[in-house]
Amino acid sequence: MAGTIISGVVFGMVALVMFVIGISQLKSKEPVGFYTGEKPPEKEQLSDVNAWNKNHGIMWVIYSGCIVCSWICSAFIGNSIYSLIPLCTGILVPIPVMIVYHHRLVKKYFTAE
Repeated sequence: MAGTIISGVVFGMVALVMFVIGISQLKSKEPVGFYTGEKPPEKEQLSDVNAWNKNHGIMWVIYSGCIVCSWICSAFIGNSIYSLIPLCTGILVPIPVMIVYHHRLVKKYFTAE
């Protein structure tokens, strides 16, 4: 039981960080970047900065929800090796989906110069 509580706190904190990233991107007036290794685009490079920020912010908020849901599913399974399946799925599967979605947003909102 203690392990479940500790993992819940850790997963909750990680989900909170992702949620805050999403909210800050939703409220940002300047174009946001997808991840730290990427320089955010300039305003002139985007056809709609607000839509760009909104889509990226929603993506991070959904990811935080995936983290919480994966922990909840794992908690219902209990302390077994099978509890790792929803944990790993909820953390790892959304990442490539987010990358693909980001590249779709680049194609949609970047203007041809």
